[in-house]
Amino acid sequence: MRLFLIRYRRPLIRLCQLAIVEFSLVAAFLLRFDFSIPRADVRLLIRGMLLAGFLKTLTFHYAKLDRGWWRFVGITDLYQILLANAAGSGLFTMSALVLLGFRFPRSVYFLDFLLCFLGTAGSRFAVRIYYEAVKGEFRKTGKKGLLIYGAGNAGMTLLREIRANPSLGYDVVGFLDDNPHKRHGSLMGLPVLGAGRDAPRVVDRCKQAGRNVEEVLIAMPSASGRQMQEALANCRAAGLACKTVPGLGELLKGQFLSSQIRKLDITDLLGREPVRLEEGRIRLALAGRSVLITGAAGSIGSELCRQVARFQPRVLIALDQAESDLFRIDLELRNKFPSLEIVAQLGDIRDFHRLDEVIRRFSVQSIFHAAAYKHVPMMESHVLEAVRNNVLGTYHVVLAAQRNRVPNLLMISSDKAVNPVNVMGLTKRVAELIVSSHSNHTDGGTRCVSVRFGNVLGSNGSVVPLFEQQIAAGGPVTVTHPKVRRYFMTVREAVQLVLQASTIGNGSEIFVLDMGEPVRIVDLATNMIRLSGRVPDQDIEIRFIGLRPGEKLYEELITQGEGVRPTYHDKIKIFQGRSLEWNAIESWMLELEVLLARRDEPAVLAHLDKLVPEYQPASPPTAERAQVAAATG
Repeated sequence: MRLFLIRYRRPLIRLCQLAIVEFSLVAAFLLRFDFSIPRADVRLLIRGMLLAGFLKTLTFHYAKLDRGWWRFVGITDLYQILLANAAGSGLFTMSALVLLGFRFPRSVYFLDFLLCFLGTAGSRFAVRIYYEAVKGEFRKTGKKGLLIYGAGNAGMTLLREIRANPSLGYDVVGFLDDNPHKRHGSLMGLPVLGAGRDAPRVVDRCKQAGRNVEEVLIAMPSASGRQMQEALANCRAAGLACKTVPGLGELLKGQFLSSQIRKLDITDLLGREPVRLEEGRIRLALAGRSVLITGAAGSIGSELCRQVARFQPRVLIALDQAESDLFRIDLELRNKFPSLEIVAQLGDIRDFHRLDEVIRRFSVQSIFHAAAYKHVPMMESHVLEAVRNNVLGTYHVVLAAQRNRVPNLLMISSDKAVNPVNVMGLTKRVAELIVSSHSNHTDGGTRCVSVRFGNVLGSNGSVVPLFEQQIAAGGPVTVTHPKVRRYFMTVREAVQLVLQASTIGNGSEIFVLDMGEPVRIVDLATNMIRLSGRVPDQDIEIRFIGLRPGEKLYEELITQGEGVRPTYHDKIKIFQGRSLEWNAIESWMLELEVLLARRDEPAVLAHLDKLVPEYQPASPPTAERAQVAAATG
């Protein structure tokens, strides 16, 4: 029966509408003549029924009233039904006056319009009421009791969709909302039971009334990070699991709001505003060009590949030394962008001849240099490898770009390059100087810029995956220091701003991305434990282990003050630090290569210190690092 109704749905709808049209006209006649139609007017009624049936059914067809699902009918559909009935009744009135004359009762025209509108609208809303109320009541057994946190448009849309789709398995008990003007109100037949902080009391009251609440759905797509943290704390105080709906950017990708219900994520608690991109400028810079991305298999490099591919370059070259990871990103890109020419190239930026070969072979026009060693404690123990990769590798990329006259080169830098206290930050600051000095040297050649930003959530080796592993193992979650703070942004946001920055400036600039407010790592750990459904320091211990080699309490970005000027983009600023002459860099690099060949770590550090005198190591070289250096020498 169900398959029959689905298969012949539109003919059945037309038949139903025809029945409503005929019934409306008969009822209008009965009302006009006090339920006793004179025999002389019965013939007029029959002719009118034939005329109305033809004209109104035709009008309803062109108004598309025979389409759509009645169970999802709303205010917009009601307006469409009103217009279709007005058009149909107007057409019927004019035709009846011409064909049936003035003997046809004039009051019937208005009564017929009113009854037909009520019938066509009422039939649709009756189906919706059946699915949302009657059928929903029959299926309440075994459903999960739900509170919707947020009595706004998103909350009401969710309630409507949950009622229309019983298979979601939710029984909505009521709303929570922090707006005092909505307290004790009622929305779509359900009460606003209190504010978020009232959640424990509301849950107890519902339990006493025989309705268990098992989950809270936070329906605040535009909420800030602070609001989401408060909402999460309120839900945890009531002992309830939390889910949320995505922000506007994610909503546009989905058909129904209810289909995008998901667990709260740590990015929700950051509450960062969506990045404003000038896609036209980015497309102009990338479309139809040959683009090389170094470090393409890493977290930043792979996201660069995904986003650059959206702008349809002529060819996208992904270069990395990690074979397995490069294979995975190559496979992903080929599946997502089948019409794009994608070339995966195994290679090491420390090998100048390999870099030169790739750039020359594919006539590269833009380079995004994301290859780097970035793990601070490991680089403290592997100074020579950090310098060889981050400094010498960057120098090779710049030289190869210059030799092949690549128009644009952008290097990914780090907030740790600001007043560096560790080897990783020191090497990144030197790399910035190499890039900026090259642009000063060239005239009409390669335009080189650097982009500096902080930690990326979920990137390889970052704190978030580490905390997730520790939580999954039952703890403890290890934090270096209770006061340590870091800047965070999502990998998607960071790469979007990198692409935007690539369209700004003339060369030698160091762009600094607005990272928002720094986040205390202990707060990040606490929120992640709560998101997992556990209680910090009860179910999962937070243990402080002390700062690791090369770490400092607070990272810096230098986004304000002297030497910093704005751009037209509110999240991108330009740091105007000192720059060096290219000739000085070349002679300095020759000395560095000699020292690296000798594997003389103290001499290498002293040599780097000549370029970056602001380098102040957080701790002197340890015995452990000396042992590692001796073992690798």
